[in-house]
Amino acid sequence: MCDEDRLKLKAQINQQSDIVRKLKAAKGSKDKITEEVSHLLNLKAQLGTVEDGSGPHKLILKTPKGTRDYGPSQMAIRADVFNKIISVFKRHGAETIDTPIFELKEVLTGKYGEDSKLIYDLADQGGEILSLRYDLTVPFARYLAMNKISNIKRYHMAKVYRRDNPAMMRGRYREFYQCDFDIAGQYDPMIPDVECVRVVSEILTSLQLGDFLIKVNHRQLLDGLFEACGVPPDKFRTICSSVDKLDKSPWEEVHNEMVNEKGLSPAVADCIGKYVRLSGKTELVEQLLQDEMLVGQCKSARDGLEALRLFLKYCTLYGLQDQVSFDLSLARGLDYYTGVIYEAVLLSDTKTEHGESSGVGSIAGGGRYDNLVGMFDPKHKNVPCVGVSIGVERVFSVLEARLASNKTKVRTTEVEVFVASAQKNLLEDRMKLCKELWDSNIKAEHSYKRNPKLLAQLQYCEEMGIPLAAILGESELARGIVKLRHVVTRHEIEVQRENVAQAVRDLLTKASGNS
Repeated sequence: MCDEDRLKLKAQINQQSDIVRKLKAAKGSKDKITEEVSHLLNLKAQLGTVEDGSGPHKLILKTPKGTRDYGPSQMAIRADVFNKIISVFKRHGAETIDTPIFELKEVLTGKYGEDSKLIYDLADQGGEILSLRYDLTVPFARYLAMNKISNIKRYHMAKVYRRDNPAMMRGRYREFYQCDFDIAGQYDPMIPDVECVRVVSEILTSLQLGDFLIKVNHRQLLDGLFEACGVPPDKFRTICSSVDKLDKSPWEEVHNEMVNEKGLSPAVADCIGKYVRLSGKTELVEQLLQDEMLVGQCKSARDGLEALRLFLKYCTLYGLQDQVSFDLSLARGLDYYTGVIYEAVLLSDTKTEHGESSGVGSIAGGGRYDNLVGMFDPKHKNVPCVGVSIGVERVFSVLEARLASNKTKVRTTEVEVFVASAQKNLLEDRMKLCKELWDSNIKAEHSYKRNPKLLAQLQYCEEMGIPLAAILGESELARGIVKLRHVVTRHEIEVQRENVAQAVRDLLTKASGNS
């Protein structure tokens, strides 16, 4: 780098340092400060010196904003959650697919309403304008249209990307997993819809997250409500986005946004507020069906209420009546929803390991989107669809916080038996026994040291939660015997060397039956 370039870069560093200092002095947002500090460090890296000029710049090792690494204990939790979710999906007859993590940008454009600004665009790397997928629903619709599929029940578990302001403690990331379950096809009203809610209920129950509530509403009812209150049709979607904030913001703030930011008259906003703060069960549906202003001249409001009446009836048949609530504040801001919409929230407030509220908010959501596939089909052939997405990152946040507060140790391997030696020079005997156990489909391991100490081997079993140890000793081997030790109770039995695999399997089966 020539002297002139170095001087220019130093000037940029000084200017960027001033920006960081001013932001800190003004107590700017943490995200903005982090962003500007990162930019400053990048400039210093280019110059190749630290700020005091003492030598080469040291690489700051960190994950990109809105992402995180997962260690063995976190991955063990995630694997268990994924397995439980998949078992529910399979119980309901779903098959799985996968799609690329990036799509043509035009596939994603115009499908997410105001959230479209959160799509990650990619630099041109091969003659196509691409973006990272924002969710799994739009790629699914593209997949159906492209492959001319009109009926499928599928689940998809994969990463998606959003250029959002992350809230790491609450499970909000820029890269995260979604777990989707969708039913595509022409079926009778509300039958697939209510099964999606049943799937959510089964998953949240199996994960033992505590009490939860599944809020439901209908986009036709919302549109009818907006029409009855006097919202101009071209403002339906943007006002819907405002209403969707009621789970996080008080009515006064939402009212202010509608009037001052989106140009709605105060009288119209007040009319909306009279309805969107209502929630209840079938009785509320019946009450609103008698509301002449709402349903008298507005067919979509009546149709939405009739659909919800049927939906809640089916919920009772599936045993969901205590978990489901009709809530007019539920709007779900995505543009592609056309019918019933739902969202699951936890009722118990889980604390983090520092005693703070985890505040995870919505933990699952979805609804009906009958027109999305037709947007990709050359002949605009619609394939009716309904689905749900489980917010697994928020599930992980809750479970990790709970385990941390309880100081629960998570097993990170599934090893069932550790092959240990009590004396020196038994490495080959350990290796032979491991080979037999592996051949018998038993999860086993041993020390990679030639002559490990027995105490160290047994301590390793306790630390890793390995239930059994097969202990080899010279005198025992001479008698054709191996000791099997129950690690927790320290109880030992002797078994014939040739029967070790079967004896291990029997002990594991017995332990599983007792648990």
